[in-house]
Amino acid sequence: MVRYSVNALHPGTPAATPAVSTDALSHADFVDAWLEQAEAKSLPREALVDLFEAALHALWARTRTTLGEVTLTAIADRVLHNAAERLPAFASLRVEPSGKVEAGELRATVASLHHLKLLEGMRSVLIEFLTVLGNLTAELLTQELHAELIRTARNGDGAPVPAPLTKPLRTRKRKDAN
Repeated sequence: MVRYSVNALHPGTPAATPAVSTDALSHADFVDAWLEQAEAKSLPREALVDLFEAALHALWARTRTTLGEVTLTAIADRVLHNAAERLPAFASLRVEPSGKVEAGELRATVASLHHLKLLEGMRSVLIEFLTVLGNLTAELLTQELHAELIRTARNGDGAPVPAPLTKPLRTRKRKDAN
């Protein structure tokens, strides 16, 4: 299984400190699964940006009722600002008044961006966005947001997707467990 950790993208970077919360790790696991599904489709960079835009839009739509437009805009602006500080290519991302994250300029320049840098930026934005949303909602929406993220990778085009899981996932008991 391929992991898109920042350390793997930057050889020689010291290992991450164990101060990362388990919530952030959970978000990272789902974002990594999203990236793996996207990568399995062998999409060109422009299509990856489209998928990234669709994922952000789906997460926005799922949380709009709970948090409201003003709060979501403030969160998205801050997350995008943080991403731009780490990866200047992401400075062109903007939140439109409708709540859609506009990635048109990134899409236009993505051919000159290294593939791993694009993946790193998308991963960073999605993890931070999910982490902030989870913190603000006491993780009440986390399961739905994770399911929504995975559905956008499966769907691939941002088209409407089925309703999110409403029941906790069942865990199977191993036959050899006591």
